[in-house]
Amino acid sequence: MLDTALKEWSIVCDLLLSGELTLLLRKGGIHETGGPGVFELEHPRFLLYPSYVHQKPRMIKPTLRDRVEVLDEEPHEITFGGLGEAATVWQVPSRQAFDRLDTLHCWSPKQIDMRFNYKPDRPLYLVAVRAYRLAQPHTVKNHAEYSGCRSWVALRPEDGVDDEGAKSVIDEKSFSAITEQVDQAFFRE
Repeated sequence: MLDTALKEWSIVCDLLLSGELTLLLRKGGIHETGGPGVFELEHPRFLLYPSYVHQKPRMIKPTLRDRVEVLDEEPHEITFGGLGEAATVWQVPSRQAFDRLDTLHCWSPKQIDMRFNYKPDRPLYLVAVRAYRLAQPHTVKNHAEYSGCRSWVALRPEDGVDDEGAKSVIDEKSFSAITEQVDQAFFRE
């Protein structure tokens, strides 16, 4: 049973669950518990919680903007279509290194600038996420304690999701090729 969800723009959740995206940009919620340079996500396995209110089409690449659904308020119900597992976490060494990965992400230059400039004293991380589509989507009431601008949502016990039968949206070879491309982009500095 999964009872922790990562709140992310709905378009990003959709892209992860379609296999079109495997990378997330994050600041915070990441620890260096495995020793120097070994970063881990606070919750390495999580439901993908689609968020709508703060999505900004201009912060996504132009080819994807028509897929962004912006709402004035979060819906009364949330449907979980899948989950993610953090496979690898990298500290982004520079904007130049990140720009080498342009074909692997969905963000506009404006969004990337915003991520780099937000709390500049804290590093920016890139997370390779293995996404899995649930055998059956799971809809829950969007309780007040789930709302707000937060990364992690602890679900009520009755809202936990059985992930048995979830299927990977991308094969191992393709996923490995993406992580190798990130390694090459980041470690050739």
